[in-house]
Amino acid sequence: MTKKRSGEPWMSGAAYGRSLNGLTINLLVRDVAGAVAFQTEVLGAELVYGDVDFAVLCAAGSEWMLHADHTYDAHPLRPELTPEGRRGSGLEIRLHGIDPDTAERRARARGDTVLEAATDKGHGLREAFIRDSEGYIWVPDRPTADG
Repeated sequence: MTKKRSGEPWMSGAAYGRSLNGLTINLLVRDVAGAVAFQTEVLGAELVYGDVDFAVLCAAGSEWMLHADHTYDAHPLRPELTPEGRRGSGLEIRLHGIDPDTAERRARARGDTVLEAATDKGHGLREAFIRDSEGYIWVPDRPTADG
């Protein structure tokens, strides 16, 4: 694995790996700092740890990871990590309890792509569909008053 980070992370990879349980999400990204900026500025996520290779974020009671493409040099997904490839096709990353109107406003202010404005849906949620610069679709949502 090729790393660009200098210095030690906040904990070892082995210690962090052993701390995980249940379902985790790991997003492969071209630019960790850019992905962190979107997730903190638009979604209001909290950065737990971040460097040029790796980041951990949390929001709405969930925690997820980002790994830079360059850290996957010996990984089976490496051949699919082309610079022009779009990420996340067919995947919605939903953050329940995040105000979709606020996230939409923040995304538009940054110039991010809003695929669908905040809308009340028949399944009892108000949600917005926002694409980040990596191509992942984020869906912040909250229950509607009548949901």
